[in-house]
Amino acid sequence: MGVKPDMRSEASSAVILIDSTWRKKWDQFVLNHDNYSVYHLYDWRNLIERIFRSETYYFVALNDQNIVGVLPLVRLKSWLFGDFMVSIPYFNYGGILADNDQVFSILWESASALAVKLGVKHIEMRHSEVSNVPAPTRTDKVSMILKLPNTTDELFQKLTSKLRAQIKRSVREGATVHLGNMDLLSDFYFVFSKNMRDLGTPVYAITFFKSMLIEFASKTKIVVVRVKGKPVAAAFLVGENYRMEIPWASSLREFNHLSVNMLLYWEVLKYSIEHDYRLFDFGRCSVDSGTYKFKKQWGADPLQLYWSYWIEGDTSLPKLNPSNPKFKLLISVWKRLPLWFANWIGPKIVKNLP
Repeated sequence: MGVKPDMRSEASSAVILIDSTWRKKWDQFVLNHDNYSVYHLYDWRNLIERIFRSETYYFVALNDQNIVGVLPLVRLKSWLFGDFMVSIPYFNYGGILADNDQVFSILWESASALAVKLGVKHIEMRHSEVSNVPAPTRTDKVSMILKLPNTTDELFQKLTSKLRAQIKRSVREGATVHLGNMDLLSDFYFVFSKNMRDLGTPVYAITFFKSMLIEFASKTKIVVVRVKGKPVAAAFLVGENYRMEIPWASSLREFNHLSVNMLLYWEVLKYSIEHDYRLFDFGRCSVDSGTYKFKKQWGADPLQLYWSYWIEGDTSLPKLNPSNPKFKLLISVWKRLPLWFANWIGPKIVKNLP
């Protein structure tokens, strides 16, 4: 892409668009920032460009050639939702990392100027802290975060007797747990894709997960539960520093009466504790939803998410989610698709969804 000047503030901070030659400096800044997420790391840019064929725009704010702020942006040209940008799509986190409010503001202004230049309709920035820029903000989602104890015994004793019994029952029924990486990818994808089809949601391509396992080998792990040799529950984990996250987890509905999903989550938490992670991120959900209550029973607490928007003109917040009434028919139809067809066409559609 090359390096292009974008704007300069009164405090002599410059905002520029960067290319891959800045990768090392970018990651050094990100890893030293209190509010960074693993998805702020530069290599996600390469993965998104290659798998989803999306345009990306990575901003850095400089003061005397030192990075004082970053903003990763991905452009989605969606036939479903129009032309817009997200920081960043497909994951729960992204947004601006800045040393102070002024840097935050000039990165926001730079992104807004780029949006006007490109003609996109809106920008969605996914923050886990309140933006200092006055902007329309969604606060309907939270991430569920569990502070992990020092030992698995401590955690097990904190669980309700019902939850402990469900975990034990799954083991008594002959369920086995397997941890791996590429060797378990096909098992994970079988469970994940079938569950997504049953929910009426397009699935990511298996190459998406394969690329993560390759490019982030030290940060990713797959956990699979099998019953009589068949994969019935599976999770994809992403860990960084002291924090473990479970972006994707699924179980086959016909086996849920055996509590295989409870065993799956127990083994994932157990693995996280044994590998010295201090926080476990169950992912995002709506407060008081069924998913919220499921995560809450493990002891997780909500972390408010702030998704802030730059929007062209005087328009309402975009509704790019399954709760939008106009998508109900599409979801209903999707649930009836043959699995092979849903897995074939899903990746062509999902790249349009943030």
